[in-house]
Amino acid sequence: MAGNSTALLFLPQSASSPSFQSLLPTRISPQKKTASRIPARRKPTSLARADLADGENVRKEDIIIVGAGIAGLATSLSLHRLGVRSLVLEQAESLRISGTSLTLFKNGWHVLDAIGVGDNLRRQFLEIQGMVIKSEDGRKLRSFTFKDESVGQEVRAVERRLLLESVANQLPADTICFSSRLADIRRTETGETLLVLDDGTRLLTKIVIGCDGIRSPVAKWMGFSEPTYVGHCAFRGLAFYPNGQPFEPKLSYIYGRGLRAGFVPISSTKVYWFICFNSPSPGPKITDPDVLKKQAQELVRNWPSELLDVIESTPDNTIIKTPLVDRWLWPGVSPSVSTGGVVLVGDAWHPMTPNLGQGACCALEDAVVLAGKLAGALGGGPQHVEEAFKEYGRERWARIFPLTARANLVGSLLQWENPVGCAIRNNIVIPKLVRLGPLLEHTNYECELLKYNA
Repeated sequence: MAGNSTALLFLPQSASSPSFQSLLPTRISPQKKTASRIPARRKPTSLARADLADGENVRKEDIIIVGAGIAGLATSLSLHRLGVRSLVLEQAESLRISGTSLTLFKNGWHVLDAIGVGDNLRRQFLEIQGMVIKSEDGRKLRSFTFKDESVGQEVRAVERRLLLESVANQLPADTICFSSRLADIRRTETGETLLVLDDGTRLLTKIVIGCDGIRSPVAKWMGFSEPTYVGHCAFRGLAFYPNGQPFEPKLSYIYGRGLRAGFVPISSTKVYWFICFNSPSPGPKITDPDVLKKQAQELVRNWPSELLDVIESTPDNTIIKTPLVDRWLWPGVSPSVSTGGVVLVGDAWHPMTPNLGQGACCALEDAVVLAGKLAGALGGGPQHVEEAFKEYGRERWARIFPLTARANLVGSLLQWENPVGCAIRNNIVIPKLVRLGPLLEHTNYECELLKYNA
């Protein structure tokens, strides 16, 4: 989440296909909430020993979700709440706890409440009351209060690790299979999909839901292009104050020329920060945390002291650097969101820049919308499932395409390098013209939520 709220300042399968009756919802008792169900590291579930009675080394599943990130876990939990089982494949040895924090607005919290994890997360993270905007010399340009600008708004920055754990802890214990890297995807003569893993394991499934992120192998197999680099990179970090962080629950933004930064307290001891900077190319991948920290500090060495203090208070191993990318889903040009029994969710389908703070929120929306449509179609056979996927694609495209384009445009405006343009932004646009309410209208979106027995 590189300043993922900064935008607020601106503007047919074969007739012989297997029956889908086995996927019909059945009542599933709620899982007992335990903090230890998904530990930081867990012994991977083995898939290789699942041989069929006829001797074929193939495991059969009705629904397989590829990727145990936000989109994958939320989709699995949404289906679980509707009584539909899924298997989640994750290439890592444990939950992917890398990354720092992400900001969720009220549309994201609306979904988290629907799948039953909202209140648990609220107890752990501060509600952000508003934002303050400054220039690089520390001059205050404008301040806003969220609830004054957007009725019912809820903004909290959430640690990615804890979000994943909160969702995973609500799933049956055998849902996630770690160390399961996808090596190949194949269609069968019966219209099913065969997934081959790196270790040679083969899984035959009726439905594949690709939730495998920005560089999604599932999306690539479906014909989607690689995401496009937009000309900006971001440093991110999570500062730690063992004796308590000193900041008010507000987003603080600072704008320079071709460079912007910000920080926000997420809990009583942690503060998330970002620096977004122009770069003609993503540059070499750097993993040395000491080098990353020094590079980040050098970019803003003469900026307000509170930002420098936050960076200095950051453990080196929490700092990351990433290029910002997106993919525009052009109608009639981009591939369909689904093909046969394969469909995409979240970043695998629509990576977007973080300038609106909507990447995670939209992935959560995707999850509940797809789950609702899929659960209602499973009893009708493959044709009903395909139509459900098409309805999902039409509904979500109308939501996603404008947000992707808008996020890209806003990022371009905020990364201006021209001194005249920056002066106009800082002295006229932000202080006199910007209204936050209209810029938060996209968070008023309410998708059709799940109807389940908790």
